Amino acid sequence: MTAELVRGQNHPLPDFRVEIRVSAGKPVIAGATLNDDSGRMRDAGWIAHPAAPRLPGLEASRQAAADHRLAVDLGALPEDVHRVNVLLALPTGVGGPTSFGPLAAPYLAVTGLDGAEIATYTVTGLDAESAVVALELYRRQDAWKVRAVGQGYAGGLAAMLDDQGLPKAHELAATINEAVAAGLARSVAPPPPQDGEGTRERSTAHAAHRGRTGAEGAGGDCPERTGTPAAGTPAGGTPSGAAPSGTTPSGDAPPSAGGIDYRHPSRPASPPPSAAPSAPQASQAPQGGGQEPVAGDAPGWSMEERLYNQVWGMFEDLARTVAAYRSAIDFAESRMEREIDRVLDDPRTRVGPAADEARTEARAKHARLVEQAQAVLDRDLAQLVAEAEVVEPALPPALARWDNPVWHGYTLPDDTPMALRLGDLSLPEHAELRIPMLVRLPLERGLWIDCGREAASVESVVGADTGELRRLAAETATAVAARLYAVYPPGEFTVRVIDPAGSAAASLAPLVESGALPEPPAAGAAGVSQMLELLTRRVDLVQMAVRSGATDALPVDIDPADQLLVVHDFPHGFDDRAVTQLRYLADEGPAVGVHLLMVADREDARAYGPVLDPLWRGLLRLTPVASDHLADPWVGHAWTYEPPLAPSGSEIVPRVLRQAAAGRWSPGGGH
Repeated sequence: MTAELVRGQNHPLPDFRVEIRVSAGKPVIAGATLNDDSGRMRDAGWIAHPAAPRLPGLEASRQAAADHRLAVDLGALPEDVHRVNVLLALPTGVGGPTSFGPLAAPYLAVTGLDGAEIATYTVTGLDAESAVVALELYRRQDAWKVRAVGQGYAGGLAAMLDDQGLPKAHELAATINEAVAAGLARSVAPPPPQDGEGTRERSTAHAAHRGRTGAEGAGGDCPERTGTPAAGTPAGGTPSGAAPSGTTPSGDAPPSAGGIDYRHPSRPASPPPSAAPSAPQASQAPQGGGQEPVAGDAPGWSMEERLYNQVWGMFEDLARTVAAYRSAIDFAESRMEREIDRVLDDPRTRVGPAADEARTEARAKHARLVEQAQAVLDRDLAQLVAEAEVVEPALPPALARWDNPVWHGYTLPDDTPMALRLGDLSLPEHAELRIPMLVRLPLERGLWIDCGREAASVESVVGADTGELRRLAAETATAVAARLYAVYPPGEFTVRVIDPAGSAAASLAPLVESGALPEPPAAGAAGVSQMLELLTRRVDLVQMAVRSGATDALPVDIDPADQLLVVHDFPHGFDDRAVTQLRYLADEGPAVGVHLLMVADREDARAYGPVLDPLWRGLLRLTPVASDHLADPWVGHAWTYEPPLAPSGSEIVPRVLRQAAAGRWSPGGGH
């Protein structure tokens, strides 16, 4: 699978021989510099450029062009080379653009020799810069990785080369530009189309879906990537404000000037006119730059879909702006350390007024970079907070928190919603900004509410009382089951419960007392066996009916509604046969409408050893208390998850369940 990188993110390279394809829309110079282990160029022979395109293990283009291919053989590089910087620069003296700001964001793809993409990166956030280090290939022990850098230079090639320690950088930059102006090279053919689109078309699409700041992202459900990633495929993302994207000749990085583009990355700007149903269309204008956010201001066929897309766009924006901020902070710190080390490495400048002045200047640069990165972060967070304040009250029940007033006007739904809210996600840079965690319906994966001590920092949340943690886990399971039960139309969803020891009786009271359950929770080994036999038989019969095309011939005792099996205290009350049946339901059930929600401590099932590892891996792990366990492979964040519990003392869950159950069991209600 192709890795779509954001600024600062890295990805391993599976082979030493790769090709780097560049698509920029306008003619640019593409080349590469070699660095030692301290990030310095040895001399002018360590750069491949139009006037000298070939080095051992490296070949660049001989002219400025809109599309380039750079060949890299990492195994053939000199042994003292630890980094390869892929650079892009605008040619001077040829009457073209003088900065990247007005141009489409350059798009780079690292491919294998077979043309398959390994990693891609769109260099967004550029403004006054005329040269940029786009990618860095670097050595880690005996392996190589690629990192998205996106470091721009307003001083052009000369500033870039000077920053890498090259003597007479201005003279070499002038030589390169003269070679380009004189047309010293053969024409470079554009890369062949891939997936029905040319590379240039792909670049245009990336530029259209990503705004002027931030980096590329992913599309889908938060945060699991199932559907549109969080989920689905890593696709183009909605950009958020970026951290400092370029440096001036003095080395300071100015904050990006762009705003947040709230258009959803994986959807067209508007539905096809010939096929669009009669539904109001949302405004496509970006909400950045201080404009007032509007609920539902995202593409979609209905208000529900527009809100869903907008929430996912908010998740992406928060992920990116924080990733850019963290990357900028890391860059500022590494730059300061490098500059101070440079002073200390020379015995002549190690002490004395010159050394003190160099340290002071390095720290001042660091402070300016951090201040600029913080300003960009604060700007984008303020915009997201403003949008959240508008979007949250407008969400329908399936996407709303329990404290949303929409639940007080609850009515039985006519259609199955497209997604369900399973809690909230946040990052420490702004813990109060919570983004709804949405998963698409029907559930493609089972859910596991981890009630073990490793599920969260138990000591800091509920003391040492693991019994309290188990109680909260049971309440979370009931809250999730209640949300699912309430948002499905009558007759289309059934909740069943296994509680072998009756330990969750108090937490299950809203489901039991409202009449939402068709039968009491299964108890004891016999109850466990009976419930699992019932659902296993349903899965088998529905699978056979689907394969034979006879779904209308199912036995009358088979409940056609989607089923949610809530299992408490696994594996208590389960024998080997029951464990096998549960694994079967987890694997085969979702495809035919049987879904699993487990409340369990993995340590309780350690006697089964690795036999149950596939079960745990196949479930989406949640926690009953706030925990930063949800890892995001897209940008590397650890998101803090907050479960979907109702406010303490609230009666909204029992009230909604009673209303939903009354409507379902009334004449014409579906049961």
